[in-house]
Amino acid sequence: MSSPLELCGAGHPADTRAVAAKFAALSHPARIEILKCLSASRSCCCGEVVDHLDLAQSTVSQHLKILVEAGLVRFTPDRQRSRYEVDHKALAVVSASVAALVDSCRRTAESIS
Repeated sequence: MSSPLELCGAGHPADTRAVAAKFAALSHPARIEILKCLSASRSCCCGEVVDHLDLAQSTVSQHLKILVEAGLVRFTPDRQRSRYEVDHKALAVVSASVAALVDSCRRTAESIS
């Protein structure tokens, strides 16, 4: 019989770190709200997001930076106002990663019992 550690498998550390970085970016409630706000339109500037949230412009800018760095939001410079939009493909990858993790944990638990 395999031990639980053997059942975990080696995985791909680089992939795991990339997914963990995306999870970390999603771990703040304000960033979830920013994603919702951005999803409501094709793209927004920081000021438009600030208008919908009870946060300072500098706070929204910092959260947008984190979302961009995690690859969940795309940034496009546009003259005086930079534009931001949700990267739906990246969010789909996060969703698939969560589903795969849940499935892997379920299969491991079933094989142990």
